[in-house]
Amino acid sequence: MRLTHLFTKTSKETASDASSKNADLLTRAGFIHKTMAGVYSYLPLGLRVLRSIEQIVREEMDQIGAQEVLLSALSAKESWVKTGRWDHKVFDVLFHVPAAGDTEYGLNPTHEELITPIAKQYVRSYRDLPFAAYQIQTKFRNELRAKSGILRGREFLMKDLYSFHVDQADLDRYYEVVQGAYDCIFNRLHLSDATYLTYASGGTFSKYSHEYQVLLPEGEDSVFVSVQAEKAGKRIAINKEIYEPGVTICPVTGGKEFREEKASEAANIFKLGTKFSSAFELSYNDAEGKKCDVIMGCYGIGISRLMGIIAEARSDDRGLVWPAAIAPADVHIVPIAKRESDESFTVAATLAADLEKKGKRVLLDDRTDLSVGFKLADADLIGVPVRVVVSPKTLAEKKLEVSRRGAGEAKLMSEKELYAFLG
Repeated sequence: MRLTHLFTKTSKETASDASSKNADLLTRAGFIHKTMAGVYSYLPLGLRVLRSIEQIVREEMDQIGAQEVLLSALSAKESWVKTGRWDHKVFDVLFHVPAAGDTEYGLNPTHEELITPIAKQYVRSYRDLPFAAYQIQTKFRNELRAKSGILRGREFLMKDLYSFHVDQADLDRYYEVVQGAYDCIFNRLHLSDATYLTYASGGTFSKYSHEYQVLLPEGEDSVFVSVQAEKAGKRIAINKEIYEPGVTICPVTGGKEFREEKASEAANIFKLGTKFSSAFELSYNDAEGKKCDVIMGCYGIGISRLMGIIAEARSDDRGLVWPAAIAPADVHIVPIAKRESDESFTVAATLAADLEKKGKRVLLDDRTDLSVGFKLADADLIGVPVRVVVSPKTLAEKKLEVSRRGAGEAKLMSEKELYAFLG
């Protein structure tokens, strides 16, 4: 992709309404655009990042045998009435959408009310269980106060997985399988060292639910990190909401020493039990022919929220620093040239074409009307992992100036060495 072909532009000025570090950086770099409070549009570079995160999550869900579906964004009021969640006093984030006549729909913030009656169409016997279905879809939540850029919005992209089981033991087994998949996701996103499995309220479902909280200096949540667990090589924390009512003992180690940290929730998982299956009469016949309620679990992870978290967790004072797995490109090539006929420009363009033939994603800064400093500052702001500068000085030595974003000084390399460096 040539930067002159990109309709978006970078900006050096912080937007007056940028509510967080992620919103500021992603907006200035041309990755997102604020539509209104709590709602953002994803521009070409931002969509590349979003789709890469989505693909990592999809691969790990497929690996544990979950089946991908795509459920409707609108749902019938009657479904929410069945579960008692149509009432705003019970579930205050649900958008009520007026339709023709006196009809009202729900604009889905989550999909238990849809997936459960679907499962009812296909589950008859214990032989039909277990199974798990997931989707990656836009969700809508009527947040009273949207904040923190794309970390907490009214419209966002989310992966939600639902599992169906014959008993609690089978749910418990699969719950651990999903935890393993989530560990893989955070590892691939280079967030493992900052991500803590955080015990939170289970509400009406179970004693605990679990959140995956990523430590961030400007995070919107507070968690209490178990010091004893850390010493044992485990990242365990307790959510502030349950710590303050008196849950001050680590559920894993029994330790009583904690450290308060700011964090942002990237994912959460629940053992739902029979709350939704009983509401929709989702049951199965066991081996003796006895009718039993299906046991359910749900597992969410914020795709767009992860993009915001990574933007904050891996940025510096110059801009974004994307992990290679989700960056909008593999290489950002910057020719030092005033004209397209200059040798630096033609070598850079040829290099870009060759790298793309080898399967690399390339950003070529083909703008000739900007200063060197401006172009290098843009490369830092955009945050592609590898930057290659082609200049008359480096070409005189038959070399290229290669640097890894956020990892020290540049090195001079031949084209052959660059190809080996990129792998």
